Amino acid sequence: MKFIKTILIILLVALIVIQFIPVEKNIQDNYTSVVAFEAETNMPENIKAIMRKDCYDCHSNQTVYPWYAQIAPANFFLADHVEEGKEHLNFSGWNEYSAKRKDHKLDELIEEVEEGEMPLESYTWVHGTITEEEKESLISWAKLARQVYTPQLQTTKQ
Repeated sequence: MKFIKTILIILLVALIVIQFIPVEKNIQDNYTSVVAFEAETNMPENIKAIMRKDCYDCHSNQTVYPWYAQIAPANFFLADHVEEGKEHLNFSGWNEYSAKRKDHKLDELIEEVEEGEMPLESYTWVHGTITEEEKESLISWAKLARQVYTPQLQTTKQ
């Protein structure tokens, strides 16, 4: 019994200590980092609302953190999750992508949403699910947005 008590005390002390390890936040100023992406893809307001609710937290430099993001080890999980999401697709860095990559990223967005892979289930547990109507709107918009890059892709092939 003494051994278990010692282990529990060590775990409690470790939990308290990790609260003081800082985690970098992924916050810029009021969605200005995604303005170029929204303008270039001619994003309507209803899609902006979906993106802000379900996509930008992990795929831009504008994360809105939940209350538990201040508590370790949840803050470490969130920081890793956001970093990984931005590695796959970062709407804040849209201008750095080539036309071919932009087209491909929008194609991946369509595929991930259609297959129910995005948003992640772990995200929807806390933030709520994306409705079928929102999915359809997002997919329709992304298909239209891809058309912007078709002429650019054709000229690079020639």
